[in-house]
Amino acid sequence: MTPAVLSRRHRLADTCQALVDASWFGLTSFVLIVVNSLALGLETYGRAVVEAGAALRAIEYACLSFFVLELLVRFGAHLRRPAGFFRDRWNVFDLLIVATPLLPGVRENVTLLRLLRLARIVRAFRLFPSLRVILIGIRRSLPGLGSFLLVTVLVLYGYAMLGWMLFGTAFPQRYGTVGQAMLTLFLLLSLDGITDTLQAGREVTEWAVLYYVSYMVTACYLLTNLLVGVVLNALEEAHQEERAATERTTGRRVPDDLAEPSVHQQLAQLRAIITDLERRLPEAPAMGRPPGGPVQVAPGDGPEARGPAPARRHTHGQPAGRRGRGKRKAASTGTRSGGGKSESSVEGVRRG
Repeated sequence: MTPAVLSRRHRLADTCQALVDASWFGLTSFVLIVVNSLALGLETYGRAVVEAGAALRAIEYACLSFFVLELLVRFGAHLRRPAGFFRDRWNVFDLLIVATPLLPGVRENVTLLRLLRLARIVRAFRLFPSLRVILIGIRRSLPGLGSFLLVTVLVLYGYAMLGWMLFGTAFPQRYGTVGQAMLTLFLLLSLDGITDTLQAGREVTEWAVLYYVSYMVTACYLLTNLLVGVVLNALEEAHQEERAATERTTGRRVPDDLAEPSVHQQLAQLRAIITDLERRLPEAPAMGRPPGGPVQVAPGDGPEARGPAPARRHTHGQPAGRRGRGKRKAASTGTRSGGGKSESSVEGVRRG
């Protein structure tokens, strides 16, 4: 392939990618998906089909034409590497939904055609990241939901057996068999009519209070909170997966505005700040000395006022006691010599 052809292909890929990344492109796709769904709903009314059947078919053909054009633009964005178009599962799903109704055997099957047109609504999930997170969260929560359903069935079966033993004779329509008892308890999960049911059970046995209260706590509260926890955990994992996919696609780190540092992280940050302040303390300017300026000396406190500094003797290597005695001896000798010098000077003045 010549460089000129490659250059044209790359320019076309860049143009298609710019169209795909444009906000109005995704918004237009979403609007047409909604219009196509409304047209499909209007076809369920016989009077609307009689009066506006041609307009509804025109809307269907227009939406289908746009969806085909959208697929071509998305494929054009992968002209540099065409295989990348099929690595995206959303592109494969769109291709199946849009291309299958064009096949000869499918257009004659009205039911299958309507199901495929109805499946176009799912295409709205790819246009908005928040919807994609919800869809991925639902998919990731399926294993957890399976375990949750198993626990729910076991709880309902246990309480159904107890209900059959307590109320099977008094209420055969509700607790006559274990299946009827499970259906009754399943309907009570919404707590609809629980007051009347509890009152009717108390007329049979006083154990009804313990039975229904424990059932409400176990099934209605604990199991419901367990289901919410499973779904929230799946949504969090889906959010992290969506962020990782976006970072791989764009090559940039996506900031998480909702993430807040934990207490341990905040304490670590405070310790780092305190350590940095302690490290800077020796470097701080001394008290009374302006930063970067000369030292302020009070009048009468300079070297001229104090006189010459006494000569220091090197006492390195001597013990502390010897150095102390040497200093005292030098001081007494200096005093005596100073006194002798003064007497000789007075004697000289007298002679003169």
